Amino acid sequence: MIRSRQSRQRALKWGHLAEWLAIVFLAAKGYRVLTRRYLARGGEIDIIAIRKDLVAFVEVKARHNLETGLDAISTVKISRFASAVDDWLMRNPWASTYVLRCDAIIVRPFRLPYHIEDAFSLPLA
Repeated sequence: MIRSRQSRQRALKWGHLAEWLAIVFLAAKGYRVLTRRYLARGGEIDIIAIRKDLVAFVEVKARHNLETGLDAISTVKISRFASAVDDWLMRNPWASTYVLRCDAIIVRPFRLPYHIEDAFSLPLA
């Protein structure tokens, strides 16, 4: 699919808005955001948040419905996500004492974000 520059920019803005909405939603649930858009060689984590003894690595998808949001989290995406998680954990050894979880938040127009706890497992290294 060939996208115009304008449609790519619109999608990027929608994605950034979705991340912001996800952060507000997580904060309302008692999470404290440690970082967002964590970039590592080979991958990215949209949000890393902490609550009590839990560190959540969160993938945010802005889609029109829940099914397409979940479908967008492919095995390739999970592999790249895992690389970024490994990198973050190497830089933050204190986190090994916490429960680690990979969540997803699907943001749909005119609805509350949909938070899926433990949405996917990371491949074992």
